[in-house]
Amino acid sequence: MIHFNQKKCTGCGVCAAVCPQQVIAIQKKQAVMQNYRSCLECGACRQNCEFEAIELTKGTGCLYAIVKEDILKITPKGSGCGCDDDQEEGCC
Repeated sequence: MIHFNQKKCTGCGVCAAVCPQQVIAIQKKQAVMQNYRSCLECGACRQNCEFEAIELTKGTGCLYAIVKEDILKITPKGSGCGCDDDQEEGCC
């Protein structure tokens, strides 16, 4: 689960830029979730937020991506888990 601390968020947009699934947007100078179901909970947003405005509770995001891609054969948008697109094997 992702939570944005609106008091710390400056709306810089780094979290939106590093999100491999494009689920974060900046609206009215604040980070917001656009589509939580697409979130992989990879932590890229939290790791790159220099203002510590993002709290991330470990969840099943990456596992959900694996189930969708490997078991259900549904291709996620982006590279799946935030891995480099040229990587041959999955990262999770």
